[in-house]
Amino acid sequence: RDAGIALNPTFVTFTPWTMLEGYIEFLRTLVDLGLVNNMSAVQYAIRLLIPSGSKLLDLVEVRDLVEPFDDRELVYPWRHPDPAVDILSDRLISIVEQAQVDDLSRIEIFNEVWDAANEAADIDAAPPAGLHTHDIPDPATIPYLTEPWYC
Repeated sequence: RDAGIALNPTFVTFTPWTMLEGYIEFLRTLVDLGLVNNMSAVQYAIRLLIPSGSKLLDLVEVRDLVEPFDDRELVYPWRHPDPAVDILSDRLISIVEQAQVDDLSRIEIFNEVWDAANEAADIDAAPPAGLHTHDIPDPATIPYLTEPWYC
């Protein structure tokens, strides 16, 4: 938690092994580690891509989830065994896109993501303690990737 170090963590948050409870634990961990202000909004919604030749296709549990290869997207689309995870993934993409349009702060985005994840898991939980808008560092100290190709 060195205030002199600026991190911009990246994650693949949605995989065939992501569970709703695990996703919520991921969000709690971001708070515990003080990383919410360093999280680019898109990181909450990144979905595993399975390209042609992926070694993941050697796994029976992955092969059972993939659809035919998409020549346009150059990936094997896949569906999670728990449809609620796919629904949350889609919802978070919408939240992240709208948050960018609305120019929400990273804490405001986190709170929307938190609410959506807890609703998906049918849990009524307030965001973890420790999120305060007055704790937001100067934007110059936080890396932001704004290039259009990033998302």
